[in-house]
Amino acid sequence: QVLLVESGGGLVQPGGSLRLSCAASSKLSNFYAMAWYRRAPGKQREEVAHMHSGGATRYADSVKGRFTISGDNAKNTLYLQMNILKPEDTAVYYCTAERGGTDFWGQGTQVTVSS
Repeated sequence: QVLLVESGGGLVQPGGSLRLSCAASSKLSNFYAMAWYRRAPGKQREEVAHMHSGGATRYADSVKGRFTISGDNAKNTLYLQMNILKPEDTAVYYCTAERGGTDFWGQGTQVTVSS
C-alpha cells in the first residue's frame, strides 16, 4: 500500500503563487510515473502535470508556462509550483502515483484563487 499526502493548498489572489507538496510513503524512484490532477466544481477531473520516472514531463495546455512539476527523491516528495494563478485554477488538487499497474491517490488539497 502506498500513502500519498498532499499539502500546501489555500486561498490566494489572482496572479499569486502556491506550491503544493505530495509526501509519499515510498521512494519516488519506485513509481513508474507521478502526476497532479484537479477537479473543479461542476467539471471533470483533468490531468494538470505528469512526470515519468525518467524525468519527462507534460502539462495541460491551460497551465503550460505557469505550473512546474518536480520531485525530491531525498524527501520522497512531489511538488507542483503554481505561478500566475487564475480564478479558473480553483479546484481540489490530487497527487497520483503509478506502480505495478496500480494508481494510488492522495486525499486532495483545495486551491482557491479569488480576490
